Amino acid sequence: MESRKPVLAITMGDAAGIGPEIVVKALCQPEVRALCRPLVIGDVEAMKRALPFAPPSLRPRLQPVATVTDADWSDAATIPVLQPGAALTGVEAGQLSAEAGRGAVEYVLAATGLAKRGEVAGIVTAPLNKEAMRLAGYHYPGHTELLAEQFGVRHYSLVLAARGQFIFHVTTHVSLRDALDMITLPRVLSQIRLTHLLAAALGRGHETIAVAGLNPHAGEGGLFGREEIETIAPAVRVAQAEGIPAVGPLPADVLFPRAAKGIYAFVIAMYHDQGHAVFKTLYFNEGVNVTVGLPIIRTSVDHGTAFDIAGQGIASETSLVEAIRLAAQLGPHWGEIHARGTATL
Repeated sequence: MESRKPVLAITMGDAAGIGPEIVVKALCQPEVRALCRPLVIGDVEAMKRALPFAPPSLRPRLQPVATVTDADWSDAATIPVLQPGAALTGVEAGQLSAEAGRGAVEYVLAATGLAKRGEVAGIVTAPLNKEAMRLAGYHYPGHTELLAEQFGVRHYSLVLAARGQFIFHVTTHVSLRDALDMITLPRVLSQIRLTHLLAAALGRGHETIAVAGLNPHAGEGGLFGREEIETIAPAVRVAQAEGIPAVGPLPADVLFPRAAKGIYAFVIAMYHDQGHAVFKTLYFNEGVNVTVGLPIIRTSVDHGTAFDIAGQGIASETSLVEAIRLAAQLGPHWGEIHARGTATL
């Protein structure tokens, strides 16, 4: 039944990028509409301009709405769009714009408001542009930090997901120099617990969580650094004492090839590029971002605004489809999972 499908807030992202195009392409697909009741949070006119990018046989119609209850999901060819704030003006495809940055943030803020009121079961985000966001006066490193602030959470993680594999990160959008100072025992332990939370939510809580080392050869017994001895290994031992099946720290050049072979499905990287470089090499077009630690499921595409191809109709919606699929799977049960799992954070 239609009413049993979760309502997902799909934020349009930066209007100058490929967000509107991939949202239209994803939401006109019958298999996506079979999974959820989507509500786009974005600019109505920007979405209208993206309609021609859908296949002619599947081309949808837009339904501007003011509230969730106004949305009509009885017709799978209709996409409800809720536009918070003023319409965008002067935004051109592929052009950096403070106006588009303003809109992108407003869409996320509106989606979090709906989530806090229990009107949606999950949030799925199309890409925003960090520079455009800053031009609009918002100085967040990205979606993850903005959402964490809105929900008032301190323990959270950006996770990369594809084909049943998940890479967590102890640090993300900070300089490498700052990341070194942020890799502390409590932070590593928090990420191990969050990883186990997601694994349990997927019915895979028994699977091993592999924790990467920071230094070459995982420090080589202190020869190349002591973070493994003083920080990472103690965090793994605490997690093991709690019954979490964690191992490590393992040298990254050993761990990630094993993960690529399927030996490890849940991996914790120490910093952004340690995890992202490997993941995007393997799964660039199909990867999904998940934010674990929020009281609601949030998934996202694992790519940027792609200004270089915006407005051309050639962007792939694959990552967005996978993000919607995962949010629809986890969304209805996420509140219970979050409450149970974060009690130890």
